Parts: sequence; structure tokens; C-alpha cells
Amino acid sequence: MSIWYGNPTVEEVNQSLGSCMPGYLGMQVIEVGEDYLVGTMPVEDRTRQPFGILHGGASVALAETLGSVAANFVVDNSKFYCVGQEINANHLRPVVEGTVTAKASVVHLGRSSQVWEIRIHDPKGKLNCISRITMAVVPVPTR
Repeated sequence: MSIWYGNPTVEEVNQSLGSCMPGYLGMQVIEVGEDYLVGTMPVEDRTRQPFGILHGGASVALAETLGSVAANFVVDNSKFYCVGQEINANHLRPVVEGTVTAKASVVHLGRSSQVWEIRIHDPKGKLNCISRITMAVVPVPTR
């Protein structure tokens, strides 16, 4: 059974990412599962650090993007929105080229917070980063 409020589509997500940082870094959502999102990001000059490997900040940006998008798909956006409270990441191995693939999976859905785990794999399928984000569920201000 799907956890999403409504029926989010890959096209809908990618349209929202296009004109801000995720779009600039080449991030794309490629799958909306019943309780997870899968996205990709190229490893290229925009996302590498000076040593020629994937920048840890780019990995964290990918993790936060997927976690934030997923969190907001779980709530009724006319009543609530979700914002990041805390994120952590363990960078396990370097990635030099190709495309990394990340999967955001729900850990906890509460009334006032959510926790998502994001696992990022290199082009060979090896885990290169694991991240966890805590999202605050905030009521939309009434006017």
C-alpha cells in the first residue's frame, strides 16, 4: 500500500527540480515506489571536488533532495509542509565518474517528524554513501 498523499509521478518531481539546485546538479528522480523514491546524479565537474572524486556535499544534497521530496509527498500540502531538521552522511568510498543512484526509504512517519534513510550507490552498485535525514512536519500558517 502506498504511503503517498496523492499520486506523485516521476515527471511531476523532475519538473519541480529543474529550476533550482537539484536541476543544476543534474539530479533526476527515476522511480516513485510505494514507500520510496529513487534518484540519480551524474559524477562530473559540477559534482566533483578538486581531487576529482564525488563531492561529499553533492551526495548530501542528493540525499536531502530525495528525503525532502519524499517527506512532502506523504503529507497534505494544503495543511502541512516538511523541512529538514538534521541530516548526516557517511561517505564510504570515492566515486570518480558515472552516475550515482540513491534510494530514499522511510524509517519513521510521525505527526510532527519523519525519518528517511538514503543509500547512494556507485555505477557498479557498491554503496558509497549512507545518509539519514530527519524532517519536521510543520503546519501551513493560517491567515
